[in-house]
Amino acid sequence: MADPKRRDRYLTQAAVDITELMKGEQPRLIDEWQDAPKFWDAIRFDVDHSPGWGHYILTGSAVPPDDKNERSGKKDIVHSGTGRIVRVKMRPMSLWESGESSGTVSIGTLFAGEPFKPGRATERSLEEMSYLVCRGGWPQAVNQGGETALDRAFEYVDAVVNSDISRVDGVSRDPARARRLLRSYARLQGTQSTIPNIRKDMTTGDQNGPDDDTISSYLNALRKIFVVEDSEAWCPALRSKAVIRMSPTRYFVDPSIAVAALGLGPGDLMNDIRAYGWFFETMAVRDLRVYADALNGAVSHYLDRNGLECDAVVHLRNGMSGLVEVKLGGSSLIEEGADTLNALSGLIDTSRQKKVAFKMVVTAVGDCAYQRPDGIIVCPLSALKP
Repeated sequence: MADPKRRDRYLTQAAVDITELMKGEQPRLIDEWQDAPKFWDAIRFDVDHSPGWGHYILTGSAVPPDDKNERSGKKDIVHSGTGRIVRVKMRPMSLWESGESSGTVSIGTLFAGEPFKPGRATERSLEEMSYLVCRGGWPQAVNQGGETALDRAFEYVDAVVNSDISRVDGVSRDPARARRLLRSYARLQGTQSTIPNIRKDMTTGDQNGPDDDTISSYLNALRKIFVVEDSEAWCPALRSKAVIRMSPTRYFVDPSIAVAALGLGPGDLMNDIRAYGWFFETMAVRDLRVYADALNGAVSHYLDRNGLECDAVVHLRNGMSGLVEVKLGGSSLIEEGADTLNALSGLIDTSRQKKVAFKMVVTAVGDCAYQRPDGIIVCPLSALKP
């Protein structure tokens, strides 16, 4: 539907008789279908009267409007597709999908309770991993190399601030302000920063900056076009009365967006190891989300009032969970992550919920995955798969 040569004809056809566009070999894929929201109800009606599954695949670069066609201004109602249409979020590629993980450690196997088996990782240096962080999981970039691959994230950020953030819902937004917001978000990723904190970071030295409602509007648009994806708080049953902080943790869907928003490259990360750790955490969360999706699970974050924090909690629909700390590597950082995992698992009331399936420290470097005497798995990100 975004084909410039056929777009006008397709939109006219959709307005006259949309079923003509639905004819053809199945599964029938309709890209950028949200440009003609009538597809939703037409397909919903058709699958009600067709046996079997998998008749259509609807793909789009943004969340479709819920109650109107933003482009035409018409009140085109979009009904629920429950029981007929399944929503699948297409994330950037994980290291396993891009062929850069050996896949010797399976998250699904750990949840199944099978004994852990040490496995070789696709060994990479810290410098090589910094390149993967900056390149990101974009399919086009994965098939390229060198500086050309790094350019993809910068081009993506330019498209977001100059076009996509306004196009998604028809609301005109200031590109310069959108870029400042992305930079602030990049500086605050992995934290539970509030909207006022984000505004303060954005408007340093600027007395005429945006208010909280404006920032919220921009962030909602960024969520709709899948630029940012925060991690919700995990609320386990605890033995103690520790108060869990419910603020979401700020993340991008891919670390390369954060790097590009700040105008950085692999060399910059190597010169600031602390910042490198933040960007690597975003990449690890990206991969864990991909693997959790494959298992019908999700990834959350834990933080309580005592300051106990766990970077990622992978939890499945059946109540099983796995605790993950993300570290660049090195014995002291691995030990620090292990202490956190043991402290949190010790707080969980196993009489009220299932015992933690696994505890893992995910690292940026390392040639193999292994299990410590205390049961904690130390695994390079380049050894993981669903």
